[in-house]
Amino acid sequence: MTEGHVSAAPDAGGDGPLALVCGGGSLPLAVADHVARRGRRVILFPLIGAAAPDGFAGRAHHWLHLGQIGKFLKVARAEGCRDIVFIGALVRPSVWNVRPDWRTLLALPRVFAAYRGGDDHLLTRVGAWIEEFGFRLLGAHEVAPEILMPEGLLGRVAPSDAAREDIALGLDYLRTAGRFDIGQAVVVADKHIVAVEAAEGTDEMLKRVAALRANGRLRTAPGKGVLVKAVKPHQDRRFDLPSIGPLTVEGVVTAGLGGIAVTAGAAIVAEPEQMVTAAERSSIFVVGVPS
Repeated sequence: MTEGHVSAAPDAGGDGPLALVCGGGSLPLAVADHVARRGRRVILFPLIGAAAPDGFAGRAHHWLHLGQIGKFLKVARAEGCRDIVFIGALVRPSVWNVRPDWRTLLALPRVFAAYRGGDDHLLTRVGAWIEEFGFRLLGAHEVAPEILMPEGLLGRVAPSDAAREDIALGLDYLRTAGRFDIGQAVVVADKHIVAVEAAEGTDEMLKRVAALRANGRLRTAPGKGVLVKAVKPHQDRRFDLPSIGPLTVEGVVTAGLGGIAVTAGAAIVAEPEQMVTAAERSSIFVVGVPS
């Protein structure tokens, strides 16, 4: 895969071009579109192996391997970027799978130290390092607040009283577990914690729940149980906010659950219209709860 670049019109906003480092999924391009509609130029930096290879035609972009910090800094400066946003799905790579350039090699002791901890620990330290070069790291919600989950229902399906009890238990658990930087999601059914998200991510956790139901280990009636997602108590909110979208609804339906609850104002919604349509079609509730 080779680097690509498409020229763009001069920045029309007052903050200069925005560098958007893109992982997988639909969120990076959705954020780019929201920012562009506000009149700000966006330079995309899709990550090879994470971002879809065919989603960037016609947009200003430069492909990067994980670890090419020097290249990123050089190109971002040449494009006139000062603000940077990281957005999109990214499986935590092995440190041995990173392709360091000379700038990253000079900082290998810091890279190894950053890996000794959870995802929030890693991302925060990488972010602090990049800011030492004069850039400013922002959360995607700061440049595109439209992507945040509102408080209340999305759609017409509402949670039952039993589901609200499951949501409360899930939030209580995540507040406690979040101190250990181990995950942002849990499945609760009949006030019983069924599954906890770890390194595999939400989609794979939901597949585990579906397997538990299929082999008889989960005996609650289909349509009961809630996926609860919440920001960690001390999380750096510029990185890795909990997110939901149509694929989340699909996973919840396959797992035989009744709904989704996420922290309002501290979670991201991808493709909200498609998500609500899919949820209502399957009688799944989606609700934003106070964080």
